[in-house]
Amino acid sequence: MLNIVFEWLKTVMLMAGYVSGSASFPKPLTPEEETKYLELLSQGDENAKNILIERNLRLVAHIAKKYSDERNAEDLISIGTIGLIKGIRTFDAGKNKKLSSYVARCIENEVLMYLRSIRKQRSEVYIDDGIGTDKEGNNMTLADILPSGDDDIADTVSDSIEAKKLYTVMKRVLTQTEYYIMARRYGLGCTKRLTQKEIADHLGISRSYVSRIEKKCLKKLANEFNIDGSS
Repeated sequence: MLNIVFEWLKTVMLMAGYVSGSASFPKPLTPEEETKYLELLSQGDENAKNILIERNLRLVAHIAKKYSDERNAEDLISIGTIGLIKGIRTFDAGKNKKLSSYVARCIENEVLMYLRSIRKQRSEVYIDDGIGTDKEGNNMTLADILPSGDDDIADTVSDSIEAKKLYTVMKRVLTQTEYYIMARRYGLGCTKRLTQKEIADHLGISRSYVSRIEKKCLKKLANEFNIDGSS
């Protein structure tokens, strides 16, 4: 799990440079180059996988733009990179004729699933939603009044070695506000995933400020785990 998280963080950071205009998208691979790197990838070559991901980042931007507006563009780009990574990892040259078509479908599926989940969230109640205060004035959530046996699923996820390592590092290198933003943005620790706008409203700050904090956190985590594109 952890290696996938790191791979995703690295790709999001790479994409941020292209979207912000600080770098231009690399050209798509030629058919000959694509065949070469897919063959290397089938042999376990990690560098080939990284090249295939980077040279298809333009597809993420294109598809995200199709479904986004000013409020959710960065959200959809982040989600789209997950689809891209999944597409590169699962592409089978023997079953799928064209990599770009397959990856584009994976990116679009991921974006559409996210948009559907956001619409669904707006009409649901979550176990971490506040429901009032107890006798001592402490905030209470639905999770506080559920039977303890219902905690088993959350414990199984949260207690995994990989998750623990990631959360420990986050708590060490991020401030309390930064940790809150990252946990809520990416649904870490069994929390409900929120958009930048929703987080901004909760904290009483601007969406653009949340975006800046998020990018700063990604850089901190990348530095901590030596994610520089060479590993």
